[in-house]
Amino acid sequence: MKLDRFIRIAIAVAIALVFVIAIGALLFISESALNVWDRLKAGPPLLLYAYLSVLLLLAVTALWLIWRLVVRRKIAPARAAVARPLSKQEIETRIREAEAAGVDVASAQAELMELATRQQHGAINLCFFGEISTGKSSLIKALVPEADVLIDVVGGSTDDVRHYRWRNEAGNEILLTDVPGIGGIDGQLSAIAADEAKRAHVVLFVCDSDLTRAEIRSIEALLVFDKPLVLVLNKADRFTSEEQATLMQKLLERVDEVGGQLQRDHVVAVTAGGESDVIERHADGREQTVRRSRPADIGVLVVAINRLLETDAVPLDLRRERAVFQMAATRLAEAEAQYRLQRSEQIIRSATRKAVVGALAAISPGTDILIQGYVGTTMTQQLCKLYGATPRDLDIEEFLSMSQSRVGRALPLSLAVAGNGLKAFPGLGTVAGGLVHAVAYGLIFDALGRSLVLSLSRHGELVPETASKEFEDGISEHLEAGVRRVARMALEEKGD
Repeated sequence: MKLDRFIRIAIAVAIALVFVIAIGALLFISESALNVWDRLKAGPPLLLYAYLSVLLLLAVTALWLIWRLVVRRKIAPARAAVARPLSKQEIETRIREAEAAGVDVASAQAELMELATRQQHGAINLCFFGEISTGKSSLIKALVPEADVLIDVVGGSTDDVRHYRWRNEAGNEILLTDVPGIGGIDGQLSAIAADEAKRAHVVLFVCDSDLTRAEIRSIEALLVFDKPLVLVLNKADRFTSEEQATLMQKLLERVDEVGGQLQRDHVVAVTAGGESDVIERHADGREQTVRRSRPADIGVLVVAINRLLETDAVPLDLRRERAVFQMAATRLAEAEAQYRLQRSEQIIRSATRKAVVGALAAISPGTDILIQGYVGTTMTQQLCKLYGATPRDLDIEEFLSMSQSRVGRALPLSLAVAGNGLKAFPGLGTVAGGLVHAVAYGLIFDALGRSLVLSLSRHGELVPETASKEFEDGISEHLEAGVRRVARMALEEKGD
């Protein structure tokens, strides 16, 4: 019990000493502050204001530094593909910024140039879709008898996309686009067909009976582009009037099931005409196959198209612009992703090489991934900046610290992989331990950088716990993938 009493007395004495020191410091600071204040008041007003301004600036700077160190800053959300309609100014600004950063923006710029070209010609663009053999080409030929002549006035056309000019009775110039048929096992829209749908004013989907699952999926994909849709039932002469009515009602229901809203006059039944084989029986019993022409009956389709064009053309133009701007934004995002992958590869290679050089110079194996703490910190900062993340310095330190503890468990594997990787090079034989450790450290940095890139691309920010866990989960895979690359790098440095 005497010991307990002694401890309490010691604590009391310590508290008293702290109190005395605090009081003394407070008195000293107060006296100094009052002396300074009296002198400032006695001096010129300009000196007083300047002094107070410096104090305020220092206080603001200190608060800003504390906020920057402590507060976790999330990056702005990735530019969503369909967050809201983009304006021309916004997409052009983003393209300029990306180009200034070194991103290849040619694909995005090409979409804007294509739009400008179509706008300059001033034609209304109708795009025909449908499965193979539903009669899309025959329908276009019925609208434009000279459709066998390819009109290639629109830049960027491919061999699989054909454009034709048509002028209706009202004098409107119309560009008809024939895209590849859906077809195939999955019946998905091809990239070419989907892009043409975005560039068009109106989408016409041609079918010749009730919709198949593949056709329904294609219509569902087309509805996403927010374009007026006309559903064309071709080869209607095969059905009676009652069958046509029932089938057209069924088509409306099919579109409604996938979230589309079609007006009744946007579902039309037509016959594109063309030729068909007919078997003729003669009086003597002989049968003969004769090819006969079928007259075209597309009047209701022409009426439906004219009604669409009689509405204000501005909304059609706006909807096309929005779709094209979004397509350009998608092209830009793909180019930015490709740029980030290429640039991150350069950053990781540079950090890995520095880690190898540092390990060769130190020749002191250990389990510390921060054998070059500056290298690890710099690599993390550069990768975060590349992906738009702005972590706190404490986040970076925490991430590297957590990764270091996980490397300790993975180092034996790293050494084994490094040794095997070096032995794979002819003529090396047994490799010195220092070189093996250098390769091991290089592999660790290589794996750390690649895991961090995956984490940043998935989450958009540096979350130390998550990133370090993903590093631990993927380290074996990254080690195996990078062994030859890092081993060759170490041999080059050793040779120098």
